[in-house]
Amino acid sequence: MSSDKNPQNDSTPVILSQLKDIASAVMYAAEANNLEQVLERIAQVSKDLVNARYAALGVPDSSGRLKYFKFVGITPEQVARMDHLPVGHGLLGAIIHERQVIRLERMQDDERSGGFCARHPHMTSLLGVPIQVGQQLFGIMYLCDREDGQPFSEQDEWLVETMAGYAALAIAGSQLGEQQRRLALLEERERISMELHDGIIQSLYAIGMHLDLMRLSNEVNPVGVEQVIGDLNLVIGDIRRYIMNLQTGDPRQRTIYQRLRDLIARLRVPETLRVQINAPDDQPLFTPATFEAICQMANEAVSNAVRHADAENITVSTRQKDNQFEIVIADDGKGFDLDSLSNHNGLGLRNLQQRAALHGGRVDIDTAPGAGTRVKISIPVRML
Repeated sequence: MSSDKNPQNDSTPVILSQLKDIASAVMYAAEANNLEQVLERIAQVSKDLVNARYAALGVPDSSGRLKYFKFVGITPEQVARMDHLPVGHGLLGAIIHERQVIRLERMQDDERSGGFCARHPHMTSLLGVPIQVGQQLFGIMYLCDREDGQPFSEQDEWLVETMAGYAALAIAGSQLGEQQRRLALLEERERISMELHDGIIQSLYAIGMHLDLMRLSNEVNPVGVEQVIGDLNLVIGDIRRYIMNLQTGDPRQRTIYQRLRDLIARLRVPETLRVQINAPDDQPLFTPATFEAICQMANEAVSNAVRHADAENITVSTRQKDNQFEIVIADDGKGFDLDSLSNHNGLGLRNLQQRAALHGGRVDIDTAPGAGTRVKISIPVRML
């Protein structure tokens, strides 16, 4: 990470002390909350490292323009008077494209210099270095005008190059962290999308069926209206929990049987359909998040059977076998052709498969026209 220009006139203790200072400075920068704060901190500690009046750090985009640009040593009032901030042309562009250190006593004399925009603070000397690891360019750093009026030295160049090597790792770590946060956000959005479909939409469908029955009966039953209002309030509570990530209760406080009973009760199963639960009245052997996902899968499978199977009986059974927790939803309805499963593979079935895979499990479907449907959800048991 450091340059070959290790100054020979420095003693080893001094060099080790400087390297320790650089490492500490980069660790301080890497502790920032986001990439822009990392860049600003690196610019500040680099300025202090060589006693420069100005320091800046930029990260180019794919076109070579500066996507991020952070600077120290210039006041907000000076920035407000400038036509624009640097965009990556001139000497800055040369650092980006040539990937070489540029150290100049008078940058205005270099043919690559593009000059300054109007009302830019006057600067004379330049020390610019690429921030890279191998062929991967993470940014550029440049410093202008030492406080003592002297030109930048070979010692300064070595220090800033060394700093740039460590800074590349800090920037890469920050970018990786941001990518992981974005990925986590996408995964969370996918989870919420599945839970909204598996839970909220199914509950709303059940409420809609209940309202249809009330409408077809041509009579307003106060008890039924109160029941619908109560169901809607439960749905609103679910939406709040899903979107705001609020947990109103610990699933471990309810047994397997109780959770399945509650899910089925909220589906508003028609009176002509009998649903039987064969499950232990025991605490689940899963984390709350895993068991919640299992319950949502069961909810989806039972809801599909209620809506599409034309069944008279549905059985929901659970068992633990060979470190696998199995939940089976079986109906005596019309079934369908497995060979044409892709034609039936809507969001519900896709969610079942995805949820099971996320927890290391699988979903098996056994069905045939006129022979009912059996959905088995298998999830590995990981003891709490």
